[in-house]
Parts: sequence; C-alpha cells; structure tokens
Amino acid sequence: MKIRGERHYLWRAVDQDGDVRDILVQRYRNARAAKRFFRKLLKSQGSPPWQLVTDKLKSYGAAHRVTMPSVNHTTARYENNRAEVSHQPTRQRERQMRRFKSAGQAQRFLSVHGVILNLFRFSRHRMRSENYRWLRARSFKDWSPATAA
Repeated sequence: MKIRGERHYLWRAVDQDGDVRDILVQRYRNARAAKRFFRKLLKSQGSPPWQLVTDKLKSYGAAHRVTMPSVNHTTARYENNRAEVSHQPTRQRERQMRRFKSAGQAQRFLSVHGVILNLFRFSRHRMRSENYRWLRARSFKDWSPATAA
C-alpha cells in the first residue's frame, strides 16, 4: 500500500480458519522486518504455531531460521491463498477511507479492523441460514457492550 507516496507493506498472520491473528504495517520487506513481525506474532500468541505458510520471499526463510526454527515452514504453491484473500476487506476499507495518511494510522486502524472482522465473518457457504442468523445475532450481542450501544 502507498502512504504519502511511499510504499509500505502489510504483514498479516492468518490462522487455519482464515481469521486474522496479527497485522503489522512496515516500510520494508526484508529479513529484519520479517523477524520483527514474527517476534510480534509470537509475543501476542504466546506459543509458536505448528506450521508456518508463506510465499517464496527469501526474507521469510531467514526470519524463520532465527525466530522459530522448530516450526514446519511451507512455501508450496496455493498454500498461502488464505492469507492472500484476507487482505481484500482491508483494501475495500482503505478505498472507502481514501487511503491512509500515516503508517501509524494504518497500523491502529487495521489491527482493530482485523479483530472486528473476525467477529462478523462466517463461512456462510458451509451452514444453514438459521445457524447463520443465530451466529450473526450472537456477534451483535457481543458487539453491543463493546461499543456501549
């Protein structure tokens, strides 16, 4: 994404269900940036994941060897589709907001937006309509105290 004409990179951690676990906006896409993201992810999750799926960027391999060498790292084709698809709601929101003005603003907004999106996003094609309505009502019930509505 571009912020004030400079390219910034959006690092996202997505679990096996497609839920966004962590987001980090950084200016670089190198091994140092990948290590920073992995450390942030490990700190917020508490335990290392059982598998790490990334694209074929060499920075991921370097950061993986340093931060979590015991975790299985996969770079197979189509394995990272879940992470690639998870950025679509972010892009839609970015367009509606007419771009982010700073990296700090993007970081604050996207880290909250990812958590809220997880609350309201369901695998709709896999469930019956009454179950979907029940889950949707439960999400709004959880959301109401958070917004003091």
